[in-house]
Amino acid sequence: MARILAAVPPPASQCVPLTEALGRIAAERILSSIDLPVFDNSSMDGYAVRAADVAGATESATVPLRLLGTVPAGQAFDGQVGAGACVRLATGSPLPQGTDTVVMQEDTRTAPDMPGTVYFAEPIKPWENVRLRGEDVRHGTALVGPGEELTAGRLGLLAAAGVARLNVGSQPVAALLATGSELKEPGQPLAPGQIYESNRVGLAGLIRQAGAVPKSLPLVPDTLEATQLALESAFEQADVVVTCGGASVGELDFVKRAFEGAGGELQFWRVAIKPGRPFVFGRWREKLLFGLPGNPVSAFVTFLLLVRPALLRWQGASQTALAAYPGVLEEALSNPGARRHFMRVKIEAGGKVVSAGLQASHALSSLAKANGLVEVPPHTNLPGGATVPVLRWD
Repeated sequence: MARILAAVPPPASQCVPLTEALGRIAAERILSSIDLPVFDNSSMDGYAVRAADVAGATESATVPLRLLGTVPAGQAFDGQVGAGACVRLATGSPLPQGTDTVVMQEDTRTAPDMPGTVYFAEPIKPWENVRLRGEDVRHGTALVGPGEELTAGRLGLLAAAGVARLNVGSQPVAALLATGSELKEPGQPLAPGQIYESNRVGLAGLIRQAGAVPKSLPLVPDTLEATQLALESAFEQADVVVTCGGASVGELDFVKRAFEGAGGELQFWRVAIKPGRPFVFGRWREKLLFGLPGNPVSAFVTFLLLVRPALLRWQGASQTALAAYPGVLEEALSNPGARRHFMRVKIEAGGKVVSAGLQASHALSSLAKANGLVEVPPHTNLPGGATVPVLRWD
């Protein structure tokens, strides 16, 4: 992983409207140019008063105050409120000068024959029901920093501070190539020995989740010439090329040779994980090749562990690893082999973790049920009841 991330070029940036920034990676630190709230304001519908004026108010001995006016949200009271007076406020209305608290309307009474008087039935402390200027964000506070993902919550904060545009990391284009003469596009009839290609559609979804732009290219037959031509074309169209299949040691596995024939530099081949040992990583000028296994689960898992972080780092993300959440195993997970096994699991709302089913590298049904991975070290048995970190991608 360290070798892959070291090969990722420094991130470029672009300026985008805030409305188009969801899920992007901030490329700058943005400081608030205002306080939030911008002014002291009422947190509810009620009356602005001086707390001292209603200190002795009770249900049986209400305190009458003179009503000076009504201030809807978006307007402000013009003038000073002195002793014995109040102003009607809506939620969000600025606190008038001279007042220091807001009494909710439920604690007041009015009389039809006294329209200019409000009767207060409860005492209140100074600054109750008041949102103080700057209590949420002070002028000059950092709202977002470089490398942080722009979530819906962060976008809301930036909008509240008046930010309309910002710089974000540029999105890499990731070309998807599936190799194999046995592959057919979904919807076409199958001849004997043929299968439908499924890797590109699933990986395209993961690429979008990582903030990159997927580009699915035509299927590639199992010949060295076709594989090299496909790779050369893919690198002309994309920043990153992700291949599926052709990365192992079979007679028809051409990705490594074709990549080197196209002028690429192979960085390493094979990783000690399960599923996903036949994994290829290389550089073509300033662009990257990720050669994934053809088995769909192997392709999915190696993408999550090794490709997704690179796509995020390409955009300048400071956090690139999958988020890990603790869960409790409902059953034992065993790995008798010599490679780290990333097993598909389902973590339920209460934190219970169960196996998603058959752990074979071709088993798409268990992948469809899974929402996480649990790493089981070599020659290890994790007993039922153990607390384990679950790597989530959704």
